[in-house]
Amino acid sequence: MSNRAYYSAEISHFLNDLPETIIGELTRNHSQDLVYQQTGAWNSQIEILKKQLQDFKHGHICFELLIPRMGRRADAVLILDGIIFVFEFKTGEKQYKANDLRQTQSYALDLSCFHKASHNCLIIPILIATESPETPLILDAGEHGVTSTLKANKNNIAKIIKTCVTTFPKQQLLNPEVWLAAQYKPTPTIIEAAQALYANHNVADIAHSGADKINLGETSYRLNEIIHQARIQQQKTICFVTGVPGAGKTLVGLQIATTHNNPKDEEYAVFLSGNGPLVDVLREALARDRIKQHETLTIGTARRETASFIQNIHHFRDEALKNKQQIEKVVIFDEAQRAWNQRKASDFMQRKRNQSDFNQSEPEFLISVMDRHDDWCVIIALIGGGQEINDGEAGLNGWFSALAEKFLDWNIYYSEKLSQKEYAGNDIQMDLLKNSQAKSEPCLHLTTSMRSFRAEKLSHLIHYIIHNQCTEAKTLSTQIIDNFPVFVTRDLVKAKKWIRSKVKGLETSGLIASSGAKRLKADGIFINSTIEVEDWFLNDCEDVRSCHFLEDTATEFDIQGLELDWCLVAWDADYRYCKGKFEHWKFSGTKWMRRKKEDQQRYLENSYRVLLTRARQGIVIYIPNGEQSDCTRNPEFYNQTYEYLIKCGLQSLPI
Repeated sequence: MSNRAYYSAEISHFLNDLPETIIGELTRNHSQDLVYQQTGAWNSQIEILKKQLQDFKHGHICFELLIPRMGRRADAVLILDGIIFVFEFKTGEKQYKANDLRQTQSYALDLSCFHKASHNCLIIPILIATESPETPLILDAGEHGVTSTLKANKNNIAKIIKTCVTTFPKQQLLNPEVWLAAQYKPTPTIIEAAQALYANHNVADIAHSGADKINLGETSYRLNEIIHQARIQQQKTICFVTGVPGAGKTLVGLQIATTHNNPKDEEYAVFLSGNGPLVDVLREALARDRIKQHETLTIGTARRETASFIQNIHHFRDEALKNKQQIEKVVIFDEAQRAWNQRKASDFMQRKRNQSDFNQSEPEFLISVMDRHDDWCVIIALIGGGQEINDGEAGLNGWFSALAEKFLDWNIYYSEKLSQKEYAGNDIQMDLLKNSQAKSEPCLHLTTSMRSFRAEKLSHLIHYIIHNQCTEAKTLSTQIIDNFPVFVTRDLVKAKKWIRSKVKGLETSGLIASSGAKRLKADGIFINSTIEVEDWFLNDCEDVRSCHFLEDTATEFDIQGLELDWCLVAWDADYRYCKGKFEHWKFSGTKWMRRKKEDQQRYLENSYRVLLTRARQGIVIYIPNGEQSDCTRNPEFYNQTYEYLIKCGLQSLPI
């Protein structure tokens, strides 16, 4: 990858280069406005490493090495005797902070997992808190070839490097040029992806693999082509984009929104979602990241900036009722199939907004808002499969009906997979578009899940489990279980202990459960307690409000569209396996009641589908033992579900 490192040289060349020459090269490659503190930090790092590397006559050093998954750069990387040393400097720091240690290890883990030439290498992360005291050196082999983060100050870096080389001899030597040019296949979380895009990275830089990069790149390129064409030819256009769960639909939408986030831009775009937690988390993550990059910026200003181009769709709707002038020329609707139908939209608007004459579905109203433009506009509707978890969602027919009845002059581009049941539901009416200017586009479908870099087939496994296809699930589970652990257990304490043992660096973990899992309360899992999603997802692991503590529980409504590295999924008796099939229940008052309506059953199935596809690296499913003396927690409500999951090929959590 070009510009992988801002400065790269043999150690002998680095030692001979003047500091101002090195800083000049770093400055030329730096994409953002430099501040005095940045060049000062570089100068300090260069001075320290020149002193510490004097005794090393071979090896290769890089400054500001790109870590695409995180949208950041490691301060320095040293390749020596087949070992990759990752340096993170904290200039002037007098202590080794826990978060800095995790950050340093995360850089090393990302190289190990996602950089092809680093897969089988020994990687040693070193946090250099320049003014901190020397601490005992404890070396371990670590997991995936990554050791625990070592602690260094400005005076003992060389000593630590020599000890590591002596302790781990005979590593396979690396060619630095080949290593730097090797393919990088990152799979960022949606939060990391949004941060990287906001920092002007391209979507192709943070794609999972060659095929995904091409797919994402083609989709993004084609959508931008359609936007340009609509502006130049003064057309009104809507695009329907589909994709398997975790394939990058939101990523594509965010790239367009972050690229055109200036209201003065002719193609100013806004990203809209009815998923309130997703909007809140993305806004807050971008705002927090923004003030880290710009120390003079206040959090309030940063939040206002991110709120302008990532909006809750319902707030956008309410504002459109008050203000008839639209400045956005491009809007991206995430999970557009979940927009409200006429019944739900009208009922809400009449009760909550005093709009007694409101009689439109949300799709019809949203198209009419954009249709106010006299010249041109573009709507990009992102369509997910198996994501409906609420009553009153219009589905695709809501959009199709509006276009067919009221907006026949609009151009329509749609994914060729749009008519499949997974996206369209059972009653899709494609013939509604027959009189419209509609055109199928193959590249508007994203084919591969990027959510789990260890198991791309996870979503298929969960599909089989949810739909009582035990044989298919067992066959698939044997293919992925080595790379992606999926365990079941009846012991909640053991489940939490295992999850905590797996988390490394800045990896995330959390306790999640269905919003209908009300009898988990007996086990101390309270799904009715409201969580602050921004704190739950974004706060560090010392914060008791964060997901890392495995105390506060997120439901499908909190976590849909987001993900964690490690998930503890608590499975209650609302979706229970009994006599060879799943049953759908709802706890009301003091007892369980059957869910008889087909749509309510589908919402419950989709809730568990969402919960079971949030993990990126592994899952533990906790199923209670129940209590014979409690009729709401009869052991038979749980035993058959546990046995079914074992038959599907999932393994019991080892002791």
